[in-house]
Amino acid sequence: MKEVYGEQCLARCTKFGWYQRYEAGRVNIKELPRPGQVHVVTNCAKISALGELIQQNLQITTSEIAVELSISKGTVHHIIDKKLGYGKVCAQWVPNHLSDNRKTARMGVCLTQQFLH
Repeated sequence: MKEVYGEQCLARCTKFGWYQRYEAGRVNIKELPRPGQVHVVTNCAKISALGELIQQNLQITTSEIAVELSISKGTVHHIIDKKLGYGKVCAQWVPNHLSDNRKTARMGVCLTQQFLH
């Protein structure tokens, strides 16, 4: 098989392992369930609830959010960082990227400061 498939050929021990599992009665190629913590899917309701908590209290901690929404701190971090785009600055949650309204407001402040000097 190595002559035909080259380096992409499966290792011999992998093939023997598959054969042993087949002989033991396993015919399903899908992964079997594994023990451990259940994976919680982030849905729109959790994301919007977390966003509302941050809007109500910009100084709320991830631990407080996790307790309030009954989700793990890792999930809270994932939603805040990846889904909502917030970061912590001076103990307050702030957007990582400015919206168009905030960009316009900042430009206005900069222009008025420029004319004052």
